[in-house]
Amino acid sequence: MTKKIIRIGSRKSRLARIQTKLVAEQLLKAHPELEVQMVTMDTTGDILRDRPLDDAGGKGLFTLQLEQALRSGKIDLSVHSLKDMPEKIPDDLPVLAYSKREDPRDVLILPKGTAFHGFQSISYKKPVGCSSTRRSIFLQKLCPGISITPVRGNVPTRIRKLDEGNFSAVILAAAGLKRLGLMKRASYIFSETEMLPAAGQGILAVQGRNDFDRKLLECVDDAGSRTAACAERAVIAALGCSCSSPAAAYCRVFKDGKIELRAFYVSPKTGKETFGTVSGVREESIPLAENLAAQLQKEAENIG
Repeated sequence: MTKKIIRIGSRKSRLARIQTKLVAEQLLKAHPELEVQMVTMDTTGDILRDRPLDDAGGKGLFTLQLEQALRSGKIDLSVHSLKDMPEKIPDDLPVLAYSKREDPRDVLILPKGTAFHGFQSISYKKPVGCSSTRRSIFLQKLCPGISITPVRGNVPTRIRKLDEGNFSAVILAAAGLKRLGLMKRASYIFSETEMLPAAGQGILAVQGRNDFDRKLLECVDDAGSRTAACAERAVIAALGCSCSSPAAAYCRVFKDGKIELRAFYVSPKTGKETFGTVSGVREESIPLAENLAAQLQKEAENIG
């Protein structure tokens, strides 16, 4: 009997292929009657590495080609790091499943052979490689006066640039390092209070057309990740933040059905930073997120 073929689109980077393979393996384990094929492609974001993402067009550059392939029928699904997806997802190409969350924290990496002995271990003679405004703000709080400069490229490329002497350190997501088997390079793991994670960090998003059989993805979809992802992204959306905005949100989902949602925001109007936390039940995660966003915006922009 001919097996039904599911074609999953992926960026060509090693991390993207590993992440897509994780989803493919879950599908095959739950549905051995399927044949799963990986279709790799370069995205504009992978090609344009000579300028900051904001200047080139934002996070959508990493999803554009894959979305075109979904619409044309070339692929049936695509896999993304959720934190790299634009805030606005097309109605005709929804996220159909959210993977179980990997470590959401951020990691400091020092040059090979350099031991971490507190933040004074970071040399101030060379800049820290970091392209995230969010990470830069938190690092400046921990290391006042340190120089920070953008760094592009995939995870191994950024680590290579560090070891070649271009930077005193780089900051990357723990999830990517773990999936690549590179956590041995982690010099220090920031706590969520030291560096609040980006919305969706550590979660894989499976995107597809509305007509895809969602029951096939029940083996991939994690209820806790779905709650956390939607709550975190709801905060960012309610704040009207773009991919480059200095904002962050992180939601803990507990076994008893309760959630704790923390968020950070910097007003582009006043430059004021605000933090906030709300708790409640997971069924009310979106209203809680929207209320938290309103609170942060009010405090940051001195409304009322």
